[in-house]
Amino acid sequence: MGAAVFFGCTFIAFGPALALCLLTVARDPLRVIILVAGAFFWLVSLLFASLIWFISVHLSDREDGQLQYGLLMFGAAVSVLLQEAFRFAYFKLLKKADEGLMTISEDGRSPISIKQMAYVSGLSFGIISGVFSVINILADSIGPGTVGIHGDSPHYFITSAFLTMALVFLHTFWGTIFFDACEKRRYWKLVLVVASHLVTSGLTFLNPCYEASLIPIFLITFSTGVWAFFTAGGSLRSLQACLSCRRKEADQVMVYSALQLPVED
Repeated sequence: MGAAVFFGCTFIAFGPALALCLLTVARDPLRVIILVAGAFFWLVSLLFASLIWFISVHLSDREDGQLQYGLLMFGAAVSVLLQEAFRFAYFKLLKKADEGLMTISEDGRSPISIKQMAYVSGLSFGIISGVFSVINILADSIGPGTVGIHGDSPHYFITSAFLTMALVFLHTFWGTIFFDACEKRRYWKLVLVVASHLVTSGLTFLNPCYEASLIPIFLITFSTGVWAFFTAGGSLRSLQACLSCRRKEADQVMVYSALQLPVED
């Protein structure tokens, strides 16, 4: 039973991310490099957030439970702000790298667009964030023990898996919107991204009341996904064409003037 819970929750949490990596990232070496570098930037932000929380805990009264809970919320907020700060730093780094790629390319064009960089960097932030948030939970799911035997919720593992899946998607969407906002200098979008990130992090403190946290987080995920879709250049027509598996009309045009009929004998 432990193995079934482990593999089931693992594939719920990281199945979509794995599919996205295999289908859209793994075949392009440049995207793989951006994916790995993005994970490194997120890890550095986590390191600084952990140091700030660690110092604040040791300088406070450890016997005061309410104070420690407040410091935990403070640490989560600091972590969110540092993640977004390092996302901005990563955007600046990729912009510099993109200018270098344009100078060395034969046609003077970059082999990867800013929107593709935004997608891959957001996916890297989401994957590494999901791994650190759920890895210990997955390790405990193998056993021994039974969830809920002392009256707690028996849905702890599967709820954590769905929250991790939502977090991976959210970081991907946030990355797309964040890079577009930085590129076009639309600062109100940056504020909304940071605010939605803070709200999502704060909703997790409502656990173990999972209905109060899981439903709003998935609503935020859906709305942010729609926003990121249109930000990346999507439209209702392109979505309809994708769902119906039809090619664009421009792809079906044939230039008949370039064809020459064989000369009959």
